[in-house]
Amino acid sequence: MSVALRIRSAGPGVTVQDAGRPGYLRYGVTPAGPMDAGALAAANLALGSAAGAAAIEASLGGLELEAEGGVIGLAVAGGAFDLRLDGAPLPSACRLALAPGAVFSIRAGPSGAWCYVAVAGRLDLPLALGSLATHARSGLGGLSGRGLAAGDRLAVAELREPPSCLSAIEAPWLALSAAPIRVIPGPQHDRFTEAALRAFVETDWRLSPRSDRMAYRLEGPPLVHSAGHDIVSDGVALGAIQVPGDGAPLVLMADRQPTGGYPKIANVIGADIGLLAQKRPGESFAFVSVSIEEAVALRRARAETIAAGLSMRPLAPELTAEFLLAANLIGGVADATQE
Repeated sequence: MSVALRIRSAGPGVTVQDAGRPGYLRYGVTPAGPMDAGALAAANLALGSAAGAAAIEASLGGLELEAEGGVIGLAVAGGAFDLRLDGAPLPSACRLALAPGAVFSIRAGPSGAWCYVAVAGRLDLPLALGSLATHARSGLGGLSGRGLAAGDRLAVAELREPPSCLSAIEAPWLALSAAPIRVIPGPQHDRFTEAALRAFVETDWRLSPRSDRMAYRLEGPPLVHSAGHDIVSDGVALGAIQVPGDGAPLVLMADRQPTGGYPKIANVIGADIGLLAQKRPGESFAFVSVSIEEAVALRRARAETIAAGLSMRPLAPELTAEFLLAANLIGGVADATQE
């Protein structure tokens, strides 16, 4: 039997993602890729893989995994999710070995919206335009271009030695923050009234439940256009903030469309995309404007931090009664009174 990860259960929004497929927007192909590239990098780097290697992206609906055919090394990083191995709690960012028969589960924890499960090996799936990133709307990439579901099996090729012990991943860039999300002015910021520009940076915006991998919709006061809400469609970047006719901002995310015809009031800087992605529906946050020079410096500093690597802290799982009973610590019983 080949080695594989079997999906026991998967909530909405569980897909295979890698760094994405850049270079195809000119042909109308969305790059897809991770919602939080820093978290994907942390999970992969913990196993010695390339930062943008393919992994499973899970969201608030949760995920359960089993190993088939052999022990598989896993690393998980992202928001503060509730991770468990056979019911024993694990750190929200950790590296572990998943043996056949054991169950690894991910459930929503106190904060964060996305986490990534990397494997010590390679997910053996066909490439689509050089990438495994799933774009479900176009049926491209991943497992047959769709989200993962119970019963799916992901073969793991080039399997590497699993971790010898459970370890916590310590990566400074995984820390979530309540600080304002930093933006630079958008290419059409001059198409908004002065009052709208002030409101944009003075409002505590709330993330709408009508948000997904394509766009985060924001709830707050409507932003008024000064010259209409239609423009000639042009290219959109990750983090572009469009404002349609109803005045409710849309932050374009990993599965964004290649072009858009609404004015863009601002653009989330690259260093803060992951922070925004980890917000949950109903969560509030603000924006603050920075210069392009600051945005470039912040992105460079973040890249240097990730390039410097992370650290691993070996630990044992919490020895709860449930964990000890599940571990089957004895192989038999001997009676000392019998020869």
